[in-house]
Amino acid sequence: MYSRHFSLREAPFSITPDSAFFYPHEGAQAALNMLLVALRSGEGFLKIVGEVGCGKTVLCRQLLNTLQGECVTAYIPNPDMGPDDLLLALTHELSVDVAPPLNRHTVLNALRDCLLKHAETGRPVVVCIDEAQAIPLRTVESLRLLSNLETEKRKLLQIVLLGQPELDEKLSRPEIRQLLQRITFSEYLGPMMPDRVPAYLAHRLATAALSNATDTKVFEADAAQAIARFSGGVPRLVNVLAHKCLMLAYGENEHRVNVRHVRLAAAETPGVLAAVPWWSRWRRVGRSKGAGDTKPSTRQVQDHHSGGSL
Repeated sequence: MYSRHFSLREAPFSITPDSAFFYPHEGAQAALNMLLVALRSGEGFLKIVGEVGCGKTVLCRQLLNTLQGECVTAYIPNPDMGPDDLLLALTHELSVDVAPPLNRHTVLNALRDCLLKHAETGRPVVVCIDEAQAIPLRTVESLRLLSNLETEKRKLLQIVLLGQPELDEKLSRPEIRQLLQRITFSEYLGPMMPDRVPAYLAHRLATAALSNATDTKVFEADAAQAIARFSGGVPRLVNVLAHKCLMLAYGENEHRVNVRHVRLAAAETPGVLAAVPWWSRWRRVGRSKGAGDTKPSTRQVQDHHSGGSL
């Protein structure tokens, strides 16, 4: 809708995961570095746990793109399936032909033969399982069996689990402690630091720019700070707010996003952090000092004039 207005080639703040828009803020870059180093060292099981909307899927796709040509990769986006279905999904991702009759024994043998062939050519096989917190407990045993596929020197299959914090809760259960013990490295992926949000906005705009003449400083400094506060640094919420702000600016035929746009967008966006109005803070302070003393402090007046109400 507003692409031509802002000289953009595509929508810069889509919530659809796209590795072309991957932004290496501290947490994302640390997680990616850990994965690359551990995978290149031959580690078997790795884990990334992140909050909702913090970019696990984008990180996963960036990892797969980085490993292209170096490893054989497979991606399972929804592991909420039975043990045998997970094995069959893996054979499909790795283009493995399984001769009938189809059962766990024949599927595992076909996978082992495939992995051995790739090992002979010096190409490790990496499987990324997204939304891993959804793996049923009965399916975890299939993952453990896959981890047993190895030579005397190294694992034939390396598995990366990416999931929400519920994944840690599931892995802590006594009945699957064997799998937990095989996870050698893990990393937490959290929100961006507030001071990274302005650069993140500019990065997304630059990636979607129609040409070098596209303005990537559409968001005024205080507007970008407001987005950081309302979103808590969660990339998905940043994208939602930024998209709504661009729509508002476009509707007013403006080429800059200001704090007013951010406040309007935040008011219509579920999940954002509620801002405490400056007058509400004064009222609470007045009650704490006594009913007759409601005069705001100098610090509160400074907060109000510096935008502290966001």
